[in-house]
Amino acid sequence: MIDLVNVTKSYGEGAPALRNASIHIDKGEFVFVVGSSGSGKSTLIKLLLKELNSTSGKITVSGERLEGMKHRRVAKYRRKLGVVFQDFRLLKDRNVYENVAFAQRVIGSPSRVLKKRVPEVLREVGLQDKYRSFPDELSGGEQQRVALARALVNRPDILLADEPTGNLDPQTSDEIMALIEKFNRRGTTVLVVTHNKDIVNAMRKRVVTMKDGVIVGDEKEGTYHEA
Repeated sequence: MIDLVNVTKSYGEGAPALRNASIHIDKGEFVFVVGSSGSGKSTLIKLLLKELNSTSGKITVSGERLEGMKHRRVAKYRRKLGVVFQDFRLLKDRNVYENVAFAQRVIGSPSRVLKKRVPEVLREVGLQDKYRSFPDELSGGEQQRVALARALVNRPDILLADEPTGNLDPQTSDEIMALIEKFNRRGTTVLVVTHNKDIVNAMRKRVVTMKDGVIVGDEKEGTYHEA
């Protein structure tokens, strides 16, 4: 589902942000990517999102080669990805329903599909009673649930979560990760970038550890320890 072979990303002078990185993630896997600030985690996410182009190496995601991908193809490629960020990135002037529906409207889903799928995914994240609420009326955990619903409403092949619990308390963090795990059990491939050692160590998933742009560890049921 995700395949990086000897991928390097340089921003100019100095050491590369990512150096000769090779990762293979199968369909349906759940993988944590961990490492201190500056280890290359954010660069990895941006490469997978096609926000950046690699300097060298080969990246294949959901059957598509990212090197040389035409600009007009990028938007269609991104439909295969659901993305959740630390800062939620919700539309403040739209209610919960409209925030989730926005992801369906972007890809041109018919109204009948939208009317069925949006309430479905809001039920799945436990927000069916909050569909008329605006982001500012929600707690941080509820806002992240909306972001998760928006990321998953189009049933993407892959969920990329960049520090999804970074702004949340421990109990709410556990609840968000339990939801992500639920969608993973249904077949969505999940890659989570995180600093949260407690979650990584509790969940015992595959852990890829990065340091200074290099992958220094890859454990099947790993723990987070400083590289």
